Amino acid sequence: MSKSSNETIDLFSYMSSISDENESPLAARMRPETLDEVVGQSHIIGPDKLLYRAIKADKLSSIIFYGPPGTGKTTLAKVIAATTSADFRQINATSAGKKDMEEVVDIAKNNKVMNDTRTILFIDEIHRFNKAQQDYLLPYVEDGTIILIGATTENPYFEVNGALISRSMIFELYPLTDDEIKTLLKRALTDDKKGLGSYKADITDEALDFLADQAGGDARHAINALELGVLTTTRSEDGMIHLTADVVSECIQKRRLRFDKDGDNHYDTISAFIKSMRGSDPDAAVYYLAKMLYSGEDIKFIARRIMICAAEDVGLADPNALNVATSAALAVERIGMPESQIILAEAVNYVASAPKSNSSNNSIEKAMATVQETGNLPVPDHLRDAHYKGAAKLGRGKGYLYAHDFPNHYVDQQYLPYELSGTVFYEPSEQGYENKIREHLARIKKEASTPKGGEKK
Repeated sequence: MSKSSNETIDLFSYMSSISDENESPLAARMRPETLDEVVGQSHIIGPDKLLYRAIKADKLSSIIFYGPPGTGKTTLAKVIAATTSADFRQINATSAGKKDMEEVVDIAKNNKVMNDTRTILFIDEIHRFNKAQQDYLLPYVEDGTIILIGATTENPYFEVNGALISRSMIFELYPLTDDEIKTLLKRALTDDKKGLGSYKADITDEALDFLADQAGGDARHAINALELGVLTTTRSEDGMIHLTADVVSECIQKRRLRFDKDGDNHYDTISAFIKSMRGSDPDAAVYYLAKMLYSGEDIKFIARRIMICAAEDVGLADPNALNVATSAALAVERIGMPESQIILAEAVNYVASAPKSNSSNNSIEKAMATVQETGNLPVPDHLRDAHYKGAAKLGRGKGYLYAHDFPNHYVDQQYLPYELSGTVFYEPSEQGYENKIREHLARIKKEASTPKGGEKK
């Protein structure tokens, strides 16, 4: 489909032509046909992994692929279909009913009896089947009439019949990395047989980075955008189609922000984000959060920065801030985008709005400097471990005062090495809950300093 210089490829003519040729969209055409062509998921299909060996040996048992869209669930099923000697059948749970399953079961029974041939049934979006539909398959999976391959974007432990789960191996697929997405994009752009090689198009590194970044680990999403870019971009005077970041940003229907993950803008934005939380400005903090999310920043990286801010800048002025931030970090790992933006916003607003104190940070910095300066000072004898034979002869633990035996569960005794006697590391602020800590420490020390009888305990 060569085009003359400065001529835009007609998208509708193209779609009509591939339909006439019984071809599929680029993402479908580029689907790997062998295991060696698959990009990503090396944790389950690496050469030394069980699934790789089982596919190569054509010795599959029932399995369920679980993972986000565009990570290769259907691809792996198609690879299995291309390599197995079994009769491979496919249905989609969104449109199939019991009648479709009954037809496959009848075929499978016949294959088993007449030809001694196994039957593999691939059910895409298996979580769409209700309990009764899943129950129907169970006896045929159990007796080996059918080898089930299910694909689901939902957690199978919640959405798939427990009996089917117990008879299947679960393989979780992960979002593809940026480098893996870029590998697939380059392959699609240069492949003359199945891809866009005949279009004589090139793509800038910045555009590749942008597509990979915005794809969110979804190869199909990235390839679709690449195809649209090639088909709708006017050729330059040199006869080539040049895909820039601005061009592909339109194809992926997302504004390209100036946010280089390895450049100044990245560090400027994260700096402004942290300083806005520290400065108790939730409006600015959530704005920079949105900017990072929109630009494809790693949500785990953002969550880590919130946790650090909760400890460093909020501290004991609101001890719950670190709990909120940590819970948010755990939640985003389990949920992913887009819902994680709500979780992160909650944590950001909490940390930004909380009273602030950096006294814990100051205390550890001062203590670290002291340790570096003074070296390994000896622990006072009365604080040393006395739980071994002969400790008493060495004077270990002698004179130790058990704090719970005294009023306020506090007794004034030497805890720091004697060389650091009187040194103060932690100075509680008057902010939030830390003010209560400050008042509590001052009170118990004052009451312990003048005990009855005029003698220090």
